[in-house]
Amino acid sequence: MRGKMRLNKFLSNSGLASRRKCDEIIKSGKVCVNGKVVTELGRVINEKKDKVEVEGKIITLPSSFVYIKLNKPKGYACSANDEKGRKIIYDLVDTKERLFSIGRLDYNTEGLIILTNDGDFANKVAHPRYHLEKEYRVNVVGEIKESELAVLRKGVVIDGQRLPSARVESLGFENGVTRLSIVIDEGQNRQIRRMFEAIGREIKLLKRVRIGGVSLGGLKRGEWRDLTENELNALVRER
Repeated sequence: MRGKMRLNKFLSNSGLASRRKCDEIIKSGKVCVNGKVVTELGRVINEKKDKVEVEGKIITLPSSFVYIKLNKPKGYACSANDEKGRKIIYDLVDTKERLFSIGRLDYNTEGLIILTNDGDFANKVAHPRYHLEKEYRVNVVGEIKESELAVLRKGVVIDGQRLPSARVESLGFENGVTRLSIVIDEGQNRQIRRMFEAIGREIKLLKRVRIGGVSLGGLKRGEWRDLTENELNALVRER
């Protein structure tokens, strides 16, 4: 039965944001419980009785959960409100539910992203301990040398720190561009772009095509659909 739960879990389950992001929102002083600002991360609330607001907006738990996959186009931000006034991915999805993404893609990266309002599901899928694989297609200017592929596979060193290793496969060289498949399972911030910056190579296209057992499939840029039961099960099995 529903009852008492930690405030950050309540906010995440409401579809506001991931658990980690909700912690940041709480610490910033934007959350009120029964009219009083709360900045304590361990605060426990009664979801049936307590009134929770974020920047004046009342937060409630969804009556049902939504799981969506979207083919994010280049030129869209993954934030709910972009301070630079750029287009955001939520403009592409026609739903009344408050959604957030499981992980992000940067502004100039396209491809598969998963949206949901189920905070528990998102936290379990995104948790680093599960090493969920993410596969990308990368087009790079020039013909990549085997020695460069070896460096990428082992993990490039930046400022004395080695990035995680990656599975890298060359898919061919044509018209001055090398096409690559890259699989990573840790997903550090801008990891793939940083990898190629470190070896002095320019990326022409960066596209995520798979997250765990869920692939982009035939979705066109900007298109979305609900995840199938099999796709949901595939993500759960990955855990």
